[in-house]
Amino acid sequence: MNFADLKVFKSVVDEGGIIKAARKLHRVPSSVSTRIQQLEISLGVTLFRRDRQRLHLSPAGEVLLGYAERLIQLSDEARSVVSGGTPRGTLKLGALESTTASRLPRLLAEFHHRYPDVRLELTTGTNDDLVNKVADRRLDAAFTAEPPPARLLEHVPVFAERLVVISSSGHPPIRRARDVDGASVIAFPEGCAYRRVLQRWLGRDSLATLRVLELNSYHAIVACVSSGTGIALLPESVLDTMPETPVLRHPIARAQAEITTPLVWRHGEISPSVLALRTLVASLPA
Repeated sequence: MNFADLKVFKSVVDEGGIIKAARKLHRVPSSVSTRIQQLEISLGVTLFRRDRQRLHLSPAGEVLLGYAERLIQLSDEARSVVSGGTPRGTLKLGALESTTASRLPRLLAEFHHRYPDVRLELTTGTNDDLVNKVADRRLDAAFTAEPPPARLLEHVPVFAERLVVISSSGHPPIRRARDVDGASVIAFPEGCAYRRVLQRWLGRDSLATLRVLELNSYHAIVACVSSGTGIALLPESVLDTMPETPVLRHPIARAQAEITTPLVWRHGEISPSVLALRTLVASLPA
């Protein structure tokens, strides 16, 4: 097994087949097929299942893909560090949807302007999902809602957020949890840190006994709250991006309302691109 074979293997996976990978690599398809076969022989395993001219990763292929991605990324990082040049390659970044909508447009525009040789791939998800993906090397770094509990990850606080409960414009004032008794709750699925804050504010270990509408979009959540479907909890920075939406904001206790978004990455593995992003975040005004 050699490094070139791993790059061919990853290209086949990324492009979804031999022909597209050959086109990307500027090779003939037979050459790509031969490299894959040689890799399988050297490892003594089958990397792909072939089904009606389509390739599907085998369990062994899934395992190898993770290692191939790590080795290719390390190679790119080493080249960048040794050459002393600006960051380049691919930066796989994760973020909460709220952060993506309210905080990242200006940041990513500036990052793209300063580092045009970096290809940015952005993935959104819940706090827990993003932390797991960084730990598993599926993401290089992520903006989450809570500092990571694992020693495997490092973090730096970046954005201060204030959480509020929102309701339709006709809802009575909400000062405490019992003011929403009987109301439906609109929230992101399990794994969302803001959902856990809402549970603590309601004085519950879970939302299982309540009527819960789970949505994956803050725009959808705010629209449903506006229509009177239920109540929700979200950052004020998200509401500020939708100033025309007719909802009421109800403050909650400061201890629960104030939360800081951290940027997290793997311990001891900060790449030039992640370092550049961290530096840029610190330099921009709040």
